[in-house]
Amino acid sequence: MLADPPIDKLLEKTDCRYMLACGVAKRARQLMQQNPEMFRDDKVKPLSVAAKEVYDGTVIIKKD
Repeated sequence: MLADPPIDKLLEKTDCRYMLACGVAKRARQLMQQNPEMFRDDKVKPLSVAAKEVYDGTVIIKKD
């Protein structure tokens, strides 16, 4: 379960839950492809990093 950042704050960044889930998952896959050694230990999870990027505004989820 994702605790930080809070999901209700992440939902403010997108139009709906589905868009948030798809966007964060897509970004997490990109992170795994670009830098797999960053996620070798279990301390850092790609979904958490992707969600934090959306929360910080470094990644913007929008409709295609």
